[in-house]
Amino acid sequence: MTIALLILGVYALFAWLVFYKFRWLKFNIAWGVVTFWVGFHVLFLLVVLLRFFTPYTIDGHVIRQTIQIAPRLPHPTVLEEVFVAQNQKVKKGDKLYQFEKTLYAAQLAEAVANLADARQNALILEEDIHIAQDSLEAAQASETYAAQQVKRYSDLVPKGGAKQETLDKWESQLAAAQAQVHEARDNLKKAQLAAEAKIDGVNAQVAAAEAQVEQAQYYVDQTTIYAPEDGVIISQQARPGLVVGGFRIASIAAFVADADPYFLATFYQEHLKFVEPGQPVEVALDIYPGQIFTGKVKAIWDGTGQGQIIPRGRVPEFMFMSPQGRFAVEIDLDDDPALKRYPAGAHGAAAIYTGGGGGWVAVLRRVNMRLYSWVNFIVPFDV
Repeated sequence: MTIALLILGVYALFAWLVFYKFRWLKFNIAWGVVTFWVGFHVLFLLVVLLRFFTPYTIDGHVIRQTIQIAPRLPHPTVLEEVFVAQNQKVKKGDKLYQFEKTLYAAQLAEAVANLADARQNALILEEDIHIAQDSLEAAQASETYAAQQVKRYSDLVPKGGAKQETLDKWESQLAAAQAQVHEARDNLKKAQLAAEAKIDGVNAQVAAAEAQVEQAQYYVDQTTIYAPEDGVIISQQARPGLVVGGFRIASIAAFVADADPYFLATFYQEHLKFVEPGQPVEVALDIYPGQIFTGKVKAIWDGTGQGQIIPRGRVPEFMFMSPQGRFAVEIDLDDDPALKRYPAGAHGAAAIYTGGGGGWVAVLRRVNMRLYSWVNFIVPFDV
């Protein structure tokens, strides 16, 4: 709109100079129609060229990555101490919050004790195998001796060299020894199966106990929250005495990271016809009137909410000629050191120079950008 008014103003000044100031031509109805016709087409052509070869928007914002600070505790836990203030700059690893850890320390101690018990049981299982092997060997020796005696008396009884009662006694002992061998084999198999219950070479009970120790240690560690990276705490409302954990799933503060800020601007879809990554960009931020920042197109977000249908049990409703969704363009600003001081959400205008339409089109858009930037000195008019 600003550039259109500027063009109209320049054209009106040109017509005034021709017809009234220097009187090169005499104004009449015919020249009036011609002047309007030419002016309309010049304005129309310039607006089209500006829209497509130097896309422009006033819907741009500085975007910073935000991390929701949320405790990961399974039980209701009291916040003991807060180490950070509202809008305070912090470094990665700085301590932010300390929660009461008595319950979690006790669970860790119990898990460590269970691990020691499981390791002892694993040793006992190995010893059970040796005991079962010794019992099996003893039973087999008894079985062998009883079998030899049965064979011996089986030869003597028919010849009258021994009594039948003695043979019956050894046959009975042989049956008992065979039963003992069978039982000893079963015991050995059970001991071996129990000892062979392993996960990646570690006894299953020991592995389970180690996992419990790791889980308990994890929750002990979670009672202290540290800064995930360099940044600033926003909306720090937590106070000592706050109870978190259990059913609470909301965050207690917002953390705005210092790293990787960028400028995100939205454009009408048809204006992005000639836009490609790497093209130069100018940005005018409202927070810095009179300044122009340069950058390059990083990426075009080829998607809008209108292109998504959320799964649900109802048939989607479509509105004829509903307003089109804009596409976002991610812009990397060249002034990286200065970008770090831009607050998240800082508003501004952006213009992309595709290189088409001739250099004078870009000149007009640059004038437009600077007008926007300088007008920010007096807009809004809330004085």
